Amino acid sequence: MASASPSTAIAAVLLLAATLAGAANAATFTITNRCSFTVWPAATPVGGGRQLNQGESWQINVPAGTSSGRVWGRTGCSFNGAGRGSCATGDCGGALSCSLSGQPPLTIAEFTIGGGANRDFYNLSVIDGFNVAMSFSCSSGPTLTCRDRGCADAYQFPNDNSKLRNCNGNSNYQVVFCP
Repeated sequence: MASASPSTAIAAVLLLAATLAGAANAATFTITNRCSFTVWPAATPVGGGRQLNQGESWQINVPAGTSSGRVWGRTGCSFNGAGRGSCATGDCGGALSCSLSGQPPLTIAEFTIGGGANRDFYNLSVIDGFNVAMSFSCSSGPTLTCRDRGCADAYQFPNDNSKLRNCNGNSNYQVVFCP
């Protein structure tokens, strides 16, 4: 019986170490609706979507290594029992549980978990329009708040590189609609 080469064994150890290190940087997102109306938050690539009535919260766990993640609120939605329907803003192909990004207009919380050097990165964006007021924060960084289309805390155009924030890995996040 042949034995594994030293380089194969080293690669396996490195893969195991990377997997264990990545798990340590998972994050919990608590999404809360403080609006006087129902919001249907969506989250990609994890989470999907659901209905949040006024005062309700939803928690999702986001694994380390998640890049290009998004959370946004959808408004004016109607879904059938199979999770098919549509939304007036932020619709994602007629699905309650989104796997696609939403259609403009939508206010977006964007994030990368475990983006390097034990740091997470996050921002708000109104590049694709504004549909609902939102705040976004991590447990070790500043709170970003966007109450209208011209909010100073959000990306306004694609090359607006001054709005990206970072926080410690292992942080937890708060997304609040109508803060």
